[in-house]
Amino acid sequence: MKIIIHGGFFSESDQSHEVKTAKQNSLQRIAQKAFEYLQTHSAFDTAAYAVSLLEDDPLYNAGIGSQIQSDGVIRMSAAIMDGETQKLSGVINLQEVKNPVFVAKALINEDDRVLGGNGAKIYASEHGFENFSTEIPQRRSEYEAKLNNGGKGTVGCVALDKDGKLAVATSTGGKGFEIPGRISDSATVAGNYANAICAVSCTGVGEDIVSNATAAKIVTRTTDGMSLAQAFNKTFEELKTIDGFAGAIAIDKDGNMYHQDSYPTMVFASFDGEEFQVFQ
Repeated sequence: MKIIIHGGFFSESDQSHEVKTAKQNSLQRIAQKAFEYLQTHSAFDTAAYAVSLLEDDPLYNAGIGSQIQSDGVIRMSAAIMDGETQKLSGVINLQEVKNPVFVAKALINEDDRVLGGNGAKIYASEHGFENFSTEIPQRRSEYEAKLNNGGKGTVGCVALDKDGKLAVATSTGGKGFEIPGRISDSATVAGNYANAICAVSCTGVGEDIVSNATAAKIVTRTTDGMSLAQAFNKTFEELKTIDGFAGAIAIDKDGNMYHQDSYPTMVFASFDGEEFQVFQ
């Protein structure tokens, strides 16, 4: 059993020692809680659970603490994918829900599994997800001061369970100050993809990740016989041709974990029951 999570890029906001330490401690705590959850749950359930913990932490740009768009509204996106069934479900530009990843998870057995905007909100309301404002004062002050963090904030989790099954979930609060209706990579196979061989979650600039089909490429290349390192290196070399800004985490069916970013520094943590690895 393995777990790896990410929380976007450290450089997205304050680079103080206090913020760095807070993110290191937070990621290690969440990785441990998610690994404990994994002991009695599937990779699919665990991926959603881990991402919900990241959504609940205002250190990250997902759920609580999501960025505010150019019209003053928060719209969030999230997706989850089951490596065994290869089903992906997600929500795009969802408003006023505490944990978008749980709405994405609820859609997994529907015929229509990716919903956007008002349709996503209606579905959430009809399925018991209460109205919840994810705005925090820091995001409002940033918005009012017209600050922009560069759009590098997303959270994600890849999990491998005791039955050897893989799953991935990704959630984002957007890049901040974007045009309403903009769609990120998080609810697409470019940013969130899994099969029985490999699972990948991405963070960074959504347009770059979509242009490079980053997660789908890594999973496909691993499935075709490349090692995780080879698949990552080739995909990130291609990302360089568009000067793309991205990071990714992955686990393969053999329990190998890998992470890479195109610019410093993606914040991440992994845990295998014995050893933690946390970004430095």
